[in-house]
Amino acid sequence: MTIAIDDATPVRVCTTRDLEVERGRAALVDGQQVALFLLADGTVLAVDNLDPFSGAHVISRGIVGSRGDAPTVASPLHKQVFDLRTGECVETHGRPPAALRVWPVAVDDGDVYVRIPESVGS
Repeated sequence: MTIAIDDATPVRVCTTRDLEVERGRAALVDGQQVALFLLADGTVLAVDNLDPFSGAHVISRGIVGSRGDAPTVASPLHKQVFDLRTGECVETHGRPPAALRVWPVAVDDGDVYVRIPESVGS
């Protein structure tokens, strides 16, 4: 059965208890793989799980870190580093620029909701 999801409605994907600090988790939202990250300050961020450089769904297995005040994730395959807030690749390792799509996240009473980005729903 296929369920149509209204892109204006956030989708509950898990609770914050299902996430580990600075460890990624993958979720399937409207047929798209999303990588969720719980930061040390309690913030939850979400980006595409698809690594634009390798074409593999591995970002949730990346290494969480920071560049200045920006929380980042390094792809586990070729180590390109992405800003988790913007999806921008801040370290391409000599490859052409690429970015991860950012998924809007809301946390309500410990439940994590993800909204489909406009670029997916459009």
